Parts: sequence; structure tokens; C-alpha cells
Amino acid sequence: MNLAETPNNENFHNPFLTLNYEPALASLGDDYYDEVSAEDFPQHILRWRNDALLPLLGLNPQTVTDEDFSNAFGKFQGRKPLLALRYHGYQFGTYNPNLGDGRGFLYGQVRATDGELYDFGTKGTGRTPYSRGGDGMLTLKGGVREVLAAEALHQLGVRTSRCLTMIETGLSLWRGDEPSPTRSSVMVRVNSSHIRFGTFERLHYLQRPDLSQKLLDHVIQYYYPHLMAEKDQYVLFYAELVKRVAKLAAQWMAAGFCHAVLNTDNMSITGESFDYGPYAFIPTYDPYFTAAYFDYYRRYCYSHQPSICQLNLEMLQEPLKAIIDKAAMESELTKFNQYYQAEYRSLMLKKLGFEKLHLPEANELLNLTIQFLQESQVGYHQFFYEIARTFTNKWRDQREMVMQDAAIIPTSETSNIFNNWCMMYHKILNYFEHEHMDVITQNLVHNNPQTALLRPIIESVWEPIAQEDNWQPFNDLVQRIQSKS
Repeated sequence: MNLAETPNNENFHNPFLTLNYEPALASLGDDYYDEVSAEDFPQHILRWRNDALLPLLGLNPQTVTDEDFSNAFGKFQGRKPLLALRYHGYQFGTYNPNLGDGRGFLYGQVRATDGELYDFGTKGTGRTPYSRGGDGMLTLKGGVREVLAAEALHQLGVRTSRCLTMIETGLSLWRGDEPSPTRSSVMVRVNSSHIRFGTFERLHYLQRPDLSQKLLDHVIQYYYPHLMAEKDQYVLFYAELVKRVAKLAAQWMAAGFCHAVLNTDNMSITGESFDYGPYAFIPTYDPYFTAAYFDYYRRYCYSHQPSICQLNLEMLQEPLKAIIDKAAMESELTKFNQYYQAEYRSLMLKKLGFEKLHLPEANELLNLTIQFLQESQVGYHQFFYEIARTFTNKWRDQREMVMQDAAIIPTSETSNIFNNWCMMYHKILNYFEHEHMDVITQNLVHNNPQTALLRPIIESVWEPIAQEDNWQPFNDLVQRIQSKS
């Protein structure tokens, strides 16, 4: 008998087992997934619990114990079915029909307090039919990195999945890109959907337009319900997806984030960012910064992210054309760059302290900003933080005060650009009354935290974990990220 079926068992009162689960994807039938079981791990050490997410699930963090997390998401007691989703994808431009959830599964789908449906998706839970010879596990460092990425991106305003929990599982793993043996973990993420572009690509590969139609109706019902009464709901779905993905790409770029592996199996049908592997935040503005060591031709470098997203949307037209008029989709995709540029402009102006700045000087300020960042190679995140740290009302009244106290020292080659930037910033400030300087201050502080999740920062918290099992630096870093300090 399953322990969760025993009335006297401690898991009977586990709050994670009494959430408002909905079998939304399960109801589609097993053409879309395989039922799987989780690995039986030797240990279940809770390393991270995201109490900030619990109210969204209708749970009071004070009433949820560490044991509740470990039993639900380490021992996986009390939840059936567990679904390994089927999908294909273009990986570095080459179609791969041998994909699918190879080290995770859909744990369940929960109707949250905001009325939206969310997935609980695991990573590192063992072999599935799609493991392709792998062990299906996640290294502890991989779990740590994903927790940090998700929280940092969320605080920077990126539409992203977030990690609910991470549990160390007691196995020793061998990896080519980490000192081995290395420790193992299970991570559980919360996001709107694990349905991917590649989910539709698989159905097209199998020549099953009937299953594509069924899946698309499901996607609209659950994730685009406002379109259900529309006559042209399918075209409108694709149009909205184009807009969502364009905005997501702009969010990454403004945040200085390089996803690193933008294969179509890593693109969400809801336009949400998820699944963080070899990602990195750019240290300086380098358009060709490449996060993945195996991306030899820089396909997924920092500056290519918008065009790759647009290309992935174009490739999605192939499996969708059995349902949606291809010419209509092509027309909608032409708007991608318009959406992207508008969102990127808005986000970058917010980093400079301005909301809805329609002045002609705004574009010139943005151009000078990018030009200075690229030519000076000062820290990307440091530059914006220094504006936030040193901004005062005096910048409006005295041109020479702009960035005077900032730890940014232009070289002789970049001093002219820097001076022009300061003059333009001063000029724009004078379009506002003195009272608006407080609003600019708030915008600067809100959009430019001091803590930037650069690789040396991640390594600085991983080393104490690896060497001494000291988690305090990790916990301190997460707290700084969550508090935007």
C-alpha cells in the first residue's frame, strides 16, 4: 500500500498533498506523456524552501514544515500520476526527435490564489523513457544555480519560473563539467506551463494534426482563456505568443542575462523563461558574450537572443500551419521587432530612472548608454547601480554633479562619450520639476540592485558548500537578491 493511502500516516496532513490540484494535462491522455516513478533516494536533506511562493499556493509558511517539503518533493509520497512529457526540438539548429523529460516530470498542476494554473515540475528525479542513457540526475551545484537564476530574474522583472524547493539526495554523480564525484539534488520549479514549442514539433513529426489541434485547444483554454470566445482565436493566440516572447527577450537583454541554450524545447508556449543550465549574467556589455562553453559558434550569444527567439517562432509555424493560416502567422511575426524594441526601450529607460519618457532626447540617451558600456567595458550592472547609488537632486541643477561621486572612471578614449551622456542626462532631468526627482530615485533603486549574479558571486557561495557544507553564504545571497539589496 502506498504510504500516502494510509490514514494514520504523517503525510496524510501534508499541506502539499491537499492543494487544489487539477489534472489538466493528464486529461489529454497518454499521447502526450508517460507515467513514471521517482528515484528512491538514500537521503532527503532540505537545502532550500521558497517561503515567498507559499502564499500564492494558499499556504502559510509558518504551518509548513521542512519535513512536509522533504516528504512531498524528496520522497514523492502521495502524488500520482507523475508525468514525463514528450517533446522534440531543434537543438543548435538541428532537429532532434529523441527528446522528452529525461530527468524530471510534471508533479502536478495547482490552481493558485490568483486564479491561475501553475505546474510543479521536477528536475533530477531519475531516469525516464527519455533519459537517452543518462542517469536522470541533477547535480547539487546545478540546483543551486537554478535557484539563484530564477530568484534573480524574478526580482529583475523577467517573466520566469521560480524554484519552490531543492533537496539534496545523497547520491554521488559523475560529470564532465564539474569536479567529480559531485553531490546530487532534486529541484522543483513552479511555472505556468511545461508545454514547449517542441511539444508541437513532435506531433508534427508524427503527422498527428489531430493531436496538435487537441493540444492547441488545451493551451488556449488554460493559458489564453480570454481568446476562447474570439472567432479568430488561433491566429490571435499566435499573435499574443509573438508579443510575449518578444517582451521576454527584451527582459533578458535589459537584465544583462544570457540564457545560453535557446533550443525550441526550451521555449515555453506561454512565453515564460525556464530551465536554466549554463546561463550567465554578462559582466560587461559584450554583444558576443556566450554563456555555454559548448556553443562554439556563438549561436546563443547575448546579442543573438532576440533573433533566435524570432527564428524559433518562425519554426513553430510549421507544426501550427495545419491549424492556423500560415500567411496570418507570418504577418504577425513581422511585428516581433516592434514589440521587442518598444519593451527594451521601456526597460532600459526604467534602469535609467525614467517611466514613459517620450522626449526626443530619450533615444539619444539610450544610444549613448550602450555606446559607453560597449566601448568602456565598465561593469554592466555596476554602471546602473552607480547611477542609483549616487543620484541626487543636484544632478538637475548642476551638470558637473552628474556621476561625480560614481565609481566609474572613463578612459581618454571614452571620456567624450561619458561627458555627452552626463550632459544628456542633465538635460532630460530639467524637463521635470524638482518634486519628480524622488520618483526617479525610486525607479533607480527599484531597477538596479547592488547584487548582480555574476559567475564569481555564484562560485563564492558554492565553494563553502562544496568544501565545508556551509550554506550560510548561499542563504545570505538569496536574501540579498530577494530584498533587492
